[in-house]
Amino acid sequence: MLHLNCTKILLGDNLKDSMGAGSIPRKNGAPQARKKSLSEPLFGWLLVAPAIIYIAIIVAWPLAETFRLSLTDARLGGENYVGLENYQELLEKKKFHQVITRTFFWMFLSVSLKIILGLIGATLLNAAIPGRTLFRVLVMPPWVIPIAIGCIGWLWLYNGHFGLISGIAQRIGLIDGPFGFLAYKTSAFYSAIITDVWVGTPMVTLFFLAAMQGVSRDLYEAAWVDGAGRWYRFRRITIPQIMPVIVSMALLSAIWTFNSFEIIWILTEGGPRGATTTLIVDTYKTAIGNYKFGEGAARAVVIVALLAAFSLIYMFFLNKVNKMYGSK
Repeated sequence: MLHLNCTKILLGDNLKDSMGAGSIPRKNGAPQARKKSLSEPLFGWLLVAPAIIYIAIIVAWPLAETFRLSLTDARLGGENYVGLENYQELLEKKKFHQVITRTFFWMFLSVSLKIILGLIGATLLNAAIPGRTLFRVLVMPPWVIPIAIGCIGWLWLYNGHFGLISGIAQRIGLIDGPFGFLAYKTSAFYSAIITDVWVGTPMVTLFFLAAMQGVSRDLYEAAWVDGAGRWYRFRRITIPQIMPVIVSMALLSAIWTFNSFEIIWILTEGGPRGATTTLIVDTYKTAIGNYKFGEGAARAVVIVALLAAFSLIYMFFLNKVNKMYGSK
């Protein structure tokens, strides 16, 4: 008994020493957790702080400064506050309304052709046809070549005197003499669209090809066993499976086409007689060409507002498409 009591006393002293040295303190008999040196919300804000600072400097501040500038009549000589006068002038100008209409028509026609040609090209590339690898290589140059270099090539093609298109048309008897495609309003507008489609279609094709290759082959095999033809399989399997990608690429292509500047400026500089002037070109001419920075800033704000509204409509439509086709 004496031996057991001594052992208990020794063990109790050792436990007290260890509790005092490094154990977790207790409150009301329950162990308390050690206080964290940095709270989780604060740590999260520290992680996203660089991104917030980047967006504030690169995106938010330029937008705010552009809006401030749109409320002035800023020129090379200085600036004066004019309120909403620049916006009021834009609403009253019939020419500006025509520019907006032309821009959306340019965007709609160009994006529609890109989507259609992209689907056709992706379907051919996805099919087991001879020379498929070579065809994939040939699709890339329009996308890889710098836009300026490609547009210079199209300038040569569209030239009426020594251009390839005019020469072939004269040789086969379609036209009687040289025809400058960029010298007339209608032909210049559609020539610029063809060039824009040539530049943008390869990227759309590659995205559609990647989406098609992600469709399960079991679906095609089951449809083939049931006697479904190629066109039926394309309509009932391929299109529904890649529909979210089609909608996403339509939005991206629409934004890129809406903001397209190099193609139009290199080919026509917005001419002839404003036939190819879009909102981006009109803004550049106003702010940089005529040094009317306040009016140019107002046009830039209108562009941002139109693109924001278009993006919101797209997000609503994409949500509907995802629900319809079961995408998440």
